[in-house]
Amino acid sequence: MRQPRILLAKPGLDGHDRGIKVIAMALRDAGAEVVYLGLCRTVPEIVRGAIDDDVDVIGISVLSGAHLALATELLGTLDREGVAVPVVIGGTIPEGDVVSLSDLGVAAVYPVGTGLHEVVAGVLELASRERVQR
Repeated sequence: MRQPRILLAKPGLDGHDRGIKVIAMALRDAGAEVVYLGLCRTVPEIVRGAIDDDVDVIGISVLSGAHLALATELLGTLDREGVAVPVVIGGTIPEGDVVSLSDLGVAAVYPVGTGLHEVVAGVLELASRERVQR
């Protein structure tokens, strides 16, 4: 069985990437294969990367406040493309938006301050469930 494969990206014009790089390294240390697309990715680029790399989970980091719009666009594009991959979002997410993101279909939300162990364990659990379902 292959390692869990996680795609990480920073959509939009958000230029701060220290947190997502820490998450990427922690996931790699935990045995995952990480595909990091980097900064300023568009939703179509993220979806194309998920398809091309056959990932188990998509994780995006948003600090710009555009998390609801980006999640809506990403989930809609995945649905139109017939791609059933769970999406997780981390970053500056107000507490009141966590439920809204979940209602949109985001599998997990990790606001600023979430412990690294919790993020890694949660993402790997989602990846494990995804691989069992395939």
